[in-house]
Order: sequence, then C-alpha cells, then structure tokens
Amino acid sequence: MPQAPIPNFYSLIDMGYRSWFEGLNRDVTENAAMEMNQIRYFLAVCQYRNFTHAASASNVSQPSLTTAIKKLEHELGGDLFVRDRAGCRLTALGKLMQPRLQKAHDETQAAKAEAVRHTRLERVPISVGVGETIGHNRISAAVERFRTRLPQAEIELIVASASKLLAGLREGEFDVVVTAATVSEDLYRIDQLYDESYKVVVSKSHPLSGRNAISLSTLAETDMLDQPNCEMRDALHRACADQGHEIYAAYRSNRVDWLVELARQGLGAVILPTTAIPADRGLVSILIDGLEISRTVSALRYRHQTTRPETNDLIREIARV
Repeated sequence: MPQAPIPNFYSLIDMGYRSWFEGLNRDVTENAAMEMNQIRYFLAVCQYRNFTHAASASNVSQPSLTTAIKKLEHELGGDLFVRDRAGCRLTALGKLMQPRLQKAHDETQAAKAEAVRHTRLERVPISVGVGETIGHNRISAAVERFRTRLPQAEIELIVASASKLLAGLREGEFDVVVTAATVSEDLYRIDQLYDESYKVVVSKSHPLSGRNAISLSTLAETDMLDQPNCEMRDALHRACADQGHEIYAAYRSNRVDWLVELARQGLGAVILPTTAIPADRGLVSILIDGLEISRTVSALRYRHQTTRPETNDLIREIARV
C-alpha cells in the first residue's frame, strides 16, 4: 500500500501559518458580531428598562442577553445597570456609554443601508420614461452628473408617448416619467423641472435663416415640419386661425430627430422647444413674432409607488439649471 508523502519542513510552516490566520480571522469575525450584539442588547435594555422585555424584543433568550451584557460590562470595566423591583436603571457608567453606543449602532446601521443601496443600484436600473417631445439636452447632462456621483447606478431611458408612459408608471414599469403632459395631482406626485419656450428652427440655407423673428403670416406661407404629438401644436394652430392663417405641413413625423434632419436638409421649418434644439452650426433658431408659446416640463411619480432615494437625486439633477 503506497504511503502518503511526508510534508517537508516549509510546507509544515505554511500550513501552520494558514491555520493560525484562519483561526484569527474567525475569532475577529465572531468577536465583531458579538460586540454589535452586545451594543444592540444594551440599547434594548435601555429602552425597555427590563431584561425580559428587552430579550423578547431582540428575539433572543434572556440568559443569552444577560451573558452579552455581562461581557460588555467586563470590557467596559463596570456595571451598566442596577436591577430593582421596577426592572433596571442605568448606572453612571451606563449613562455615559448610552449616547456613544447609540451613535456606534446608528452608524453601523447606516453603513449597512448604504451597502444594500450600493448593491441594489448595481442590480436594478433606475427606469426613466421620457416623453417623445422632450429635448434630450438637459436630461443627458443631468444623467452625466448623476452618474459621476453614483457610478454604480444603471439608468434606463425609455422614450414613448405620454399615454404609454403614464400607463407604464401606474404599472410600476417606470420610477419616474419626464413629460409636459397635464395630469391629476390625485394620481401623481408632480415636480416641476423647468419652463421652456418654442422657436422656429431652419437650416442656414433656408430663406428665413437671416431673420430675427418670424410672424405667423410668414409661417403660414412656409413649408412646415409638423410633429402631431407635440403639446404646442394645437395652440399654434389656434393662434394662426385667430389671425386668419393656416399652417401647411409639408412633412409629419412623431420623431424629433427626423424633423431636425429634414430641417437640416432645407426641406422646411420646424418648431421645437429650446431643450430639443441641437447645437448644430448648420441650423438657426428664430423667435416667433407676436406669439409666446411655452410649456412646463415635470417629473411624475405614481402616488401609490414607493420612491427610491436615487430617483429623487436624479430628479434634482434634471431640475438644476
């Protein structure tokens, strides 16, 4: 029968050190856990002024709680409680230690909560619904700032119509929706993010590109690029009708990027909110003379849904100027 190889001198030393380190790590872990339990039990006794009630609230047997308190007293060098007929009361040492141990407990709990939050951010993305007519300039800048502070966060941006976004928000598909749609405060928590006006956007080669402002009568004579799902569309058409004008749409699309590209090609003029106007040298934005159209963009959260702290942080970033 073959014999097992005899370990050499150095392997025996290595095995000994590894065993010693493993034992040390195990002792440190167990001691740390015991110390936190000691603090937790001590604070429970402070709250209930009774060892039996404190043990019940801490889901531990009274002998175990008593043993932990005795160990804590041994480590601190004196009694923490004096027992009497009413239960127990703090000694002078106990009164001195209570705020310090409460602070240690609170900081530990806060650290655990932060660790859970960090882990959750890596697993569950923050889902943001964005209206089709909302410009990406401001939101993309806010997301960049947010990710600089919380690089572990994953953000999901979904662009859709207002009706689909609101339905998704109620179903829990989104943490927050950014839109200019008007909604009921009974169903949604509304945070107003910013106000913005509209301008006419044309290519530099367009005949209107040199003007400082464009009248409604001029717009009525211009090939327009129409966005059917835009909030200002009805207001613009009503204003033109009041002055006896009618807007002619040469092209229609629900996609802002397509309309911008058509404008860049010189195929017409498009009216866009200021945050949707790209920083493009080939485009010019012009005021509408005699007509001020603006809108309020808001962040919506469903009232029956719990809001994650990170969602609040992101909303604040979008609201920043």
